[in-house]
Amino acid sequence: MHKKSFLVLFVLLQGFTSFPQTPVQKLERAFNILQADPQARYALTSLLVLDANTGKTIFARNENIGMATASTLKTITAATAFSLLGKDFQYQTTLAYSGSIGPDGTLKGNLLIIGSGDPTLGSPRYQNKENTVLTAWAAAIKQAGIKKIEGAVIGDDRVFGTQTTPEGWTWQDIGNYYGAGTSGLAWRENQFDVHLKPGSGLNEEVRLLRTQPEMPYLKIVNELKTGAPGTGDNAYAFLPPYGSVAYLRGSWGMGIGKSGISVALPDPAFDVAWRLQDTLKRLGIMTTEPATSSRLMALDNRPVPSFNQKISSITSPVLSEMVYWFLKKSINLYGETFLKTIALNAGKPATTAQGKQVEINFWTAKGIDKNALNIIDGSGLSPANRVTASAMGNVLFQAQKEPWFNDFYKAFPDYNGMKIKSGTINDVSAFAGYHTDKAGNKYIVVININNYSGSGINRKLFTVLDALK
Repeated sequence: MHKKSFLVLFVLLQGFTSFPQTPVQKLERAFNILQADPQARYALTSLLVLDANTGKTIFARNENIGMATASTLKTITAATAFSLLGKDFQYQTTLAYSGSIGPDGTLKGNLLIIGSGDPTLGSPRYQNKENTVLTAWAAAIKQAGIKKIEGAVIGDDRVFGTQTTPEGWTWQDIGNYYGAGTSGLAWRENQFDVHLKPGSGLNEEVRLLRTQPEMPYLKIVNELKTGAPGTGDNAYAFLPPYGSVAYLRGSWGMGIGKSGISVALPDPAFDVAWRLQDTLKRLGIMTTEPATSSRLMALDNRPVPSFNQKISSITSPVLSEMVYWFLKKSINLYGETFLKTIALNAGKPATTAQGKQVEINFWTAKGIDKNALNIIDGSGLSPANRVTASAMGNVLFQAQKEPWFNDFYKAFPDYNGMKIKSGTINDVSAFAGYHTDKAGNKYIVVININNYSGSGINRKLFTVLDALK
């Protein structure tokens, strides 16, 4: 071959081999590498990438197989809540009394705290913090002229019924803060803190320093053992809804950098009534009967008295603000509350089953196959949820057309340089959301792996998504 011809051929080959890969080629290669990884050997992995402007599928693998979603399900719950409740929806909590107030300031009746399901009441994330609420209620009670109560403080949580946790949640989750169930009268995000101190040697007893706030009506049995340095937090609370005994089990590692764990509040309506009664006692306003709740009264076949006079009303933040924390911090309580509220708003009983059916029907009417939405709860904590990547991607695409989309979008966490919601439960890791590359191309992404082995899988999922950068 002539020297000049060889040079031309070499340049052409160089140009061919260095030609940039398309996003589809890069995704194909990255996905195949993940599939061949030993961690994915016995796993099922799905990936869906859509053009966010047109909804056209750019890349898809196993997109029509139902997968356990973990917390990526929250994206569907949030979009449904925005659609059916509205971004400005708010809850109301009412303080009222039954009976009458005598000239000496004695209330011959009861104080009632009537909930409508507000999951933010007493939460430290908002203006209506615990002490702020209790102080405001005490001031309202004084303003009403009440100096003594011949009755009780009653927490009325009837709006959501008595089943606090969805069917399908696991025993290991239920007693911990992320497994806190709903309540018609939620309080402090239905959790309290347990402060711990590890022992100085392996398998020594862990010291329970205190609870915050104090929980005098709850017995805590501490079975925690000290773990080796670097093992961290493997402590779990086993405390059923409405229970009075909590077992702390597992290990608490030496040198751990956190002070303790948060535990699910077993009966929020009772706790808020107890806190208000205790606050009034400190102010010299005594009650003749112990704090109680509408559920406890029903167990004793006692009717909840009707109120005669409202004396205070507390309004929750708007839905868009709640959704912000729902997605940013993945608060399971909010998702379950939204689902029950969606049912109630549709004129149905405020149950998880009714809420999920309203949700499924809503998206079915928008063209998504109902069989692609096998939904168990509102948060994704149940390992029995099965939703396809295609269905989730479709919801994310349709959300862009809605007037509430900006509030929805800004609530997505920032991971790997993308606006994506994460999801993690046992051997499940998933991400779903939005990405804009350097050229301004916009994508919708859903990636999910079920039944992987080992640890550190998220970095490998990000490597797949990096093909879009």
